[in-house]
Amino acid sequence: MRFFYGLPFALAWLLIAWLAITPGEPLPGITGSFLMWTVVASLTQIAATALLLRCMEERNFALGVAYAKTDVVQVALFGFVLLGDRINVIAIAAILVATAGVVLVSLPPGARSVAAIAQGWTSRAALLGLGSGAAFAMAAVGYRGAALALATPSIVLAAAYSLVAAQLLQTILLGGYLLWRQRTVVVEVLCAWRVSLLAGAMGALGSACWFTAMAMEPVANVRTLGLVELYFSYVVSQRFFRERLSPRELAGFILLALGLLGVLVPR
Repeated sequence: MRFFYGLPFALAWLLIAWLAITPGEPLPGITGSFLMWTVVASLTQIAATALLLRCMEERNFALGVAYAKTDVVQVALFGFVLLGDRINVIAIAAILVATAGVVLVSLPPGARSVAAIAQGWTSRAALLGLGSGAAFAMAAVGYRGAALALATPSIVLAAAYSLVAAQLLQTILLGGYLLWRQRTVVVEVLCAWRVSLLAGAMGALGSACWFTAMAMEPVANVRTLGLVELYFSYVVSQRFFRERLSPRELAGFILLALGLLGVLVPR
């Protein structure tokens, strides 16, 4: 129900974008292309999350999660085929290097973990991970497509408008499903509104940044830069759990840093 609690904050951001950032700019009209991209993106994001959760139920779930990290490569392919987003050779190399780094960091510990990524790509966990990555990639491309389909010169307004439409649709779809199949879960979530509001606010803030960035730049570049979250995760784990980097994880972080630098190279 993150979408439900995030919707008020997404609406607030739309009002800010409309009245303060772009005063006098009319709200963009809804087009068929916008609706199509919004529906596709919303459904594939839900499917991606479901596949990832299913992947985590597998015995070798860590391998599947590592394969899910290939969504950055897949988003570059989808963005080029569906939206015509072109990225240069340096950016392509950076995406591949960053993906290799994040896969190394995501692999389970053990001497055979690197070999497992090459040998286990036909396993159930790996296929679920690949499917999840493909669905997340399609969702990202769809959100960019939705923003580009709006007839407005304001990127911020287009992104905020797309965010509200997506969260509203996902709230209706997931809320309706839970009311049908697990009504007690809905009641429990509504009772926990204090904690849920914070989660909704943080989720809406993060989504607003993602949507705005994806409206400005090809999704492949945005998703690659988004991998910087792994460094923040390491800082948290080091601060609270005193975890140490293995040689493989260190190599992965170095590759990731090189990939991020490559994406930031001026075009």
